[in-house]
Amino acid sequence: MKIKIIVACILMPLCMACQNKKSDNHSNIAQYDTVKKNNSMKNSLEKQLNRGYRKYFNEAGVEISQETFDLSDIDITVQMGKKILISNGYNFIPTNKFYQKIKDIFDRIIEPNSDKSYLYVNYFDDCDRKFNYYPFDGTDHNGTYIIKRESFIIDFYFIPQLIDYKKEFPEVIKLENSINKKYKNKEGEEITIELWKEFPDLSNQRKNNIQTLVARNMYLFNDSRAHFKWLILNDEYFMQSLVTTFGYYEDKELLKWVIENTKFDKRNPKDLDQIFWNKNCNGTVKLNLEIFPVLKEIIKPNGVDYFEALKQYVMYLLEDKEKRNELSIADRSKLLAHLVYFGEQYRYDKNYNNQSFFMQRIALFDLDESIEKEIERNNFYNLLNYKNLYEKSEEYQNALADENGG
Repeated sequence: MKIKIIVACILMPLCMACQNKKSDNHSNIAQYDTVKKNNSMKNSLEKQLNRGYRKYFNEAGVEISQETFDLSDIDITVQMGKKILISNGYNFIPTNKFYQKIKDIFDRIIEPNSDKSYLYVNYFDDCDRKFNYYPFDGTDHNGTYIIKRESFIIDFYFIPQLIDYKKEFPEVIKLENSINKKYKNKEGEEITIELWKEFPDLSNQRKNNIQTLVARNMYLFNDSRAHFKWLILNDEYFMQSLVTTFGYYEDKELLKWVIENTKFDKRNPKDLDQIFWNKNCNGTVKLNLEIFPVLKEIIKPNGVDYFEALKQYVMYLLEDKEKRNELSIADRSKLLAHLVYFGEQYRYDKNYNNQSFFMQRIALFDLDESIEKEIERNNFYNLLNYKNLYEKSEEYQNALADENGG
């Protein structure tokens, strides 16, 4: 027994020493990684400061197109973004759940085995899969990056746009002050650089960039309704694009906000395409049938403009030759059936008593009866009482013909 105690006394300090050594090793590795990241960020920052935030030709006063950035710049953006999200309580969801969300929202399929760390989503062309290395200008380049392994999205930002670089790296102040703002290019043209320290209201832009980054991710991937409210007030273009560009119809509150901010103009029915359907990149069409319960909430008894615009949209789908080529007979028939079914019900609601003659428009203007046959073949898409409403609508067939010149 005494021997066991003696052995234990000898081994215990040795074990503790080993554990301390391992702990020290882990600590040293972590410190090394931090120093390495800071050095990488500092090097990238110095490069960005030398470039300035804008350049222009002195003589013409014309701004010069931004130079491309490289993958290391995006790496730094991701590093900063992740740190900001952590400090704001973002929950990094499992990758399989994140991949599904990306598919549902942006219609992008992430290949788990791909060696690409980032994907680019183009707001101007949702089917464009090319990676972007140009700073966003809102004119030629505008989009966001999907960070596959970290489960968040982020726009590209230069370092001064996300952190107070003078505070974090005070040693670069001297460097920026020493930059020659004017120089001549190879053609002998005089160029002026506008430095980041001269950027107007940089601190407020930085604050807005951080709020946007946090709000988008908290709303899309953590289901935060509070951040939804902030986004529809401060990030309208992005929120509108989710519905009109990418065909994300699952959030009814978002859909309602987009509809309320869409102009229902009877003279421009084509504009309603963006809220009623979306063309997927594989050529198929996603119809927005979720829109009708939301429209019902929005349209009030005095909502004449809605009915007039919807009536003209039905006519546009029936008569526009280009639309016939763009939408298959199956998709056009299904959308038209839901549209006329929705509108027809207001004819028999005493609070509305709307006389837009929705249902008989198909009978009158579907000259080859292809739409009508497709609707019947699909059992009226299981729309309750559709057939009875359609038969009853024959009572105003002559009035509709008179409306359209007999």
